[in-house]
Amino acid sequence: MLARIAALTERPLSFIRSFKYSRTNSIPNSSGREMDFTDLDSNATKCVNLRLCSVSGCMTEILEIRADRPSFHVLLAFLRFQAAVGASGHTEKNWEHGKLYSLQEQIDHKIEFIKVQNIEAPLVLVGHSIGSYIALEMLRRLPEKVMYCIGLYPFLALNLQSKKQAVIMKVILSRVLSTMVTLFVASLSLLPRRVLRLISELSNGKSWSNTAHEACCSHLPQYHTIRNVLYMARTEFIKLSETPDWEFMRENQEKISFLYGIDDHWGPLQMFEEVSRQASGIALSIEREGHTHGFCCTEAGSIWLLAMLLA
Repeated sequence: MLARIAALTERPLSFIRSFKYSRTNSIPNSSGREMDFTDLDSNATKCVNLRLCSVSGCMTEILEIRADRPSFHVLLAFLRFQAAVGASGHTEKNWEHGKLYSLQEQIDHKIEFIKVQNIEAPLVLVGHSIGSYIALEMLRRLPEKVMYCIGLYPFLALNLQSKKQAVIMKVILSRVLSTMVTLFVASLSLLPRRVLRLISELSNGKSWSNTAHEACCSHLPQYHTIRNVLYMARTEFIKLSETPDWEFMRENQEKISFLYGIDDHWGPLQMFEEVSRQASGIALSIEREGHTHGFCCTEAGSIWLLAMLLA
């Protein structure tokens, strides 16, 4: 997909192509720290710096990867977790206790993040799931800044044929059910870590990476986390019950690419077909390697998606 973007820039994608996923990295426990990020295909090492900055009054972690003489900036949107590679890499996340973030507030935060960083190079946005919708909204609000959007397993509209989404809808629209789910999940934090790990493996499968399982066990069974997840989902479902803005997509179809999965209720193939009908100029692909919507929780899925993006 990035090969298509190369035609829009004056310089080759040498930095992007040299950036590879590494299984061996370390992040010390201090701000302004660095970690090794080893290239799988060479002995080159990229320096990754983690620092803090204030975005809309919220302290936000920035994981930064600098490039020499950058042509553009690549920003990955994974809900509350963003990363960028290009002019510099940014991973920004904000988990304020007690603060609930709506879909619109998430979008506003990413827009403000770009303004605070004073990014001069053009932006290439890569969004996963609802991050694809966020990326499109950023394109709408920053048309002169955003040069391209890539949506991975995009969640752009409710899937009325999905039983899972129907159940989720009932829970998030009910204050009683939402409270019950929040308290139940939060109570799991009282269990020993080995029990939580077993629950994660049984629920998510052993294909998940160790890092993903550890993150699930340490962050998800917390009251403020699951409460925020359900609130965010509620605002997503309300907004995405509307018809997608096909006119906007048609007007910007040369700036958009989507990757769909074969069996993904968040981005079903009927939406793939609808996009192809409504905006035929959008570059569409279907992943047939057997990865899932949660590809980023597995090493195999993460490596494959990175290779696909760099192809």
